[in-house]
Amino acid sequence: MNTNLSRGMSRATELTRAGRLDEATALIRSLLQPSSEPGHDSEGSGVIEGTFTRLGNTAPEAPAATAPRTAATGNRTHRTGLRETIRRIAAGGMPSRGEVTARPLHLPHGARFLSLAHHGAGRRDYRLYIPANSTGERGQPMPLIVMLHGCTQSPEDFAIGTGMNALAEEYGCLIAWPAQPQGANAQKCWNWFRPEDQGNGRGEPALIAGIVADILRDHPADPERVYVAGLSAGGAAAAILGAAYPELFAAVGVHSGLPAGGARDVPSAFAAMRGGSTGKASAVTVPAIVFHGLADKTVHPGNGEAVVAQAMQTRSGLNRVCVSGGSEGGRAYRQTRHEDALGRSITEHWEIDGAGHAWSGGQPGGSYTDPKGPDASREMLRFFLQHRRA
Repeated sequence: MNTNLSRGMSRATELTRAGRLDEATALIRSLLQPSSEPGHDSEGSGVIEGTFTRLGNTAPEAPAATAPRTAATGNRTHRTGLRETIRRIAAGGMPSRGEVTARPLHLPHGARFLSLAHHGAGRRDYRLYIPANSTGERGQPMPLIVMLHGCTQSPEDFAIGTGMNALAEEYGCLIAWPAQPQGANAQKCWNWFRPEDQGNGRGEPALIAGIVADILRDHPADPERVYVAGLSAGGAAAAILGAAYPELFAAVGVHSGLPAGGARDVPSAFAAMRGGSTGKASAVTVPAIVFHGLADKTVHPGNGEAVVAQAMQTRSGLNRVCVSGGSEGGRAYRQTRHEDALGRSITEHWEIDGAGHAWSGGQPGGSYTDPKGPDASREMLRFFLQHRRA
């Protein structure tokens, strides 16, 4: 960020905190006005938008701040204005499209989907999926994957959309689904942009680490195979957890998210979402797999590159492999991975043509999903199981 932009964003922060949103909006618009970079709609200057799948409906929908389609608008969606976006971020996180209600989850015979709570420096409820096939392997520790939902989502909705519980049955894994309450964030976003929620031993990272500690204590989870993944704000939180707790997490998965330390307040969060962020350097890194749609207009795809760069900053001597392909649903993608001498992927970056701000290969019954894309859930699980905590 250049000096003028940095000073301007600092001033915008002061205005936002003072409740002077009109002035903050005008200032940020003036700072970001010359943004006709490729992939951004020139008409959408000062606007953040996204295309999502509504729970239980396969028709695409714009975020909550937009008006519904009418005969007057045809197939064109209204967009979220900059002022409304700033207001929503100030209230907590990324733009959203309102609450979703998850349909009941189907559980295989013998599987359990527990409702639990962690009590530490605060409380967080979470769901824990225990696969049916774990009963035949009692005493054998299982991998644990922590899944962090996006804004407005719930653990149940995210579980339906990603289909990760079904993969847990296939591979024999425990899946934890922490819930962000509205009391912590008006849109139920993880507070990835606040300094107090970006470090070891404090804030939301400490609460999630506490959930992991509870599961390791009470269930047959393997402490060497604990992983964390998330979507959007949850993806940004996953990146933070990998940086803050490399002694706990063996690898991270970031879908449509941002790098650790990518923002420090509301204006820098907006700037990072719109134009990308490099994040903060870290002395220790963990392997990372990244998915990002190249048509994502909510979180700039450059943030995916930054997550990969963070994971690579302490690595050397890796072999770079590039693969192009297409999903069964017709999405073209490019996968770039960096492999170590044993052939393990230390980083994987999946860039998906035509995909927006949604979980790639997700189920149409969940929110924020793109069923056409490659299966991010399966690929993340494959990536995770290559790695054990040293």
